[in-house]
Amino acid sequence: MSSRTPYKVLCVCLGNICRSPTAEVVLRHYCDEQQLNIVVDSAGTSNYHPGKAPDLRSQQHALKRGYDLSTLRARQLTTHDFIDYDLILAMDLENLSNIQNIQRLAETEFGHLRARVALMSEHDQDYPQQALPDPYYGEADGFERVLDQCESSSQAWVEIFKQNVHKV
Repeated sequence: MSSRTPYKVLCVCLGNICRSPTAEVVLRHYCDEQQLNIVVDSAGTSNYHPGKAPDLRSQQHALKRGYDLSTLRARQLTTHDFIDYDLILAMDLENLSNIQNIQRLAETEFGHLRARVALMSEHDQDYPQQALPDPYYGEADGFERVLDQCESSSQAWVEIFKQNVHKV
């Protein structure tokens, strides 16, 4: 195992019970598959579901593809995340705006920040700059679309990481 400090990525949506936990597990899977020294976590911009497990529908759809979300618990994004993580990935433009608001508070609190903020789909050729739509109030196809986009965007990020992040 490498003695280098792992690169840290935080996936962020609104409530941290649908999109960001899915993105966390999918991105971690692809990073582990490439033996990249990357830690992946998730959070929400709101404090709607602190300590709660991901939405059962997210868990069920993810499990069909081999992703286990059952051990994850929701938490809110904090100013400390901007000094603890290297990259914070927003699931949509509203999340991005909320993250940037918290980022400004973090800059006031800490000065120089470690984290870069980007959209999950920033490098995705299949879903260029597209938001991951929130499936919470929708049907099953919304959860499948989140998984499709998370897989595609995660693979795109892994290609970037392979050029810039050390392997384990």
